[in-house]
Amino acid sequence: MEVRHAIHPDHAAAMDTEELREHFLIQSLFDGGEPRMIYTFYDRLIVGGVKPIDGPATLSADPAIIGAVYLLERREMGVINIGGPGAITVDGEMFAMAPRDGLFIGMGGRDVVFESVDAADPARFYLLSAPAHTSYPTTHIAFADAEPVTLGEMENSNRRTIRKYIHPGGVHSCQLVMGMTTLDTGSVWNTMPPHSHQRRMEAYIYFDMKPDNVVFHLMGEAGRTRHLVVREGEAVLSPSWSLHAGVGTGAYTFIWGMAGENQTFTDMDAISMADLK
Repeated sequence: MEVRHAIHPDHAAAMDTEELREHFLIQSLFDGGEPRMIYTFYDRLIVGGVKPIDGPATLSADPAIIGAVYLLERREMGVINIGGPGAITVDGEMFAMAPRDGLFIGMGGRDVVFESVDAADPARFYLLSAPAHTSYPTTHIAFADAEPVTLGEMENSNRRTIRKYIHPGGVHSCQLVMGMTTLDTGSVWNTMPPHSHQRRMEAYIYFDMKPDNVVFHLMGEAGRTRHLVVREGEAVLSPSWSLHAGVGTGAYTFIWGMAGENQTFTDMDAISMADLK
């Protein structure tokens, strides 16, 4: 389990490209068949990826990092499958995971096993885990059951569909909020004007991208913006002090997830276009 420490905005403003990528960009989440997990000091969120290709893959934890015998002893987890068909078994109960299906795993889930239906078309399980104080039921979320909301306009190149998977109005959790945004063909902006969340950090993974396409993920403070060039299957850590927006060289999909003081989807700090530098 890799550890990423929190970065002060003054420190981030002085970083060069490689330093920004080292601290905020997560690559190679789905290399090999074993789970890869990154423990961050941003609200102690864990970001992970699993692509089972040589049989089932089982989650494990480093007690020296999380201070627990097993990963979800005092944590909850959200998972969305961005690959081929698969399955997740939690303490002996199996959940079929079609492409884009989600699963919320409540605190106390001890044995978590990931599988692909076909190694030639493996599942890619993207996961987020946050500390929890009580256990909510483990719940499967079919893609069709994640209610869509369409935002934006084609003339602004930002028409997109948002689907909430784990949130107060749907599948309940202690603090984790998670969902998916898909841009229409011809749209490239995921949001503009940008905003930040002083009370919550956020993590993103970008996918459904053509091989030669990239996303420019905007970050930093309004008066000293920075960017990361992000490719298919790469994730970004967004601290609570950082704005976030993005523009691609073509349409794409991304999963957003948040942890922090509250779960209020609309609790955001708007940033004026006039303040961007």
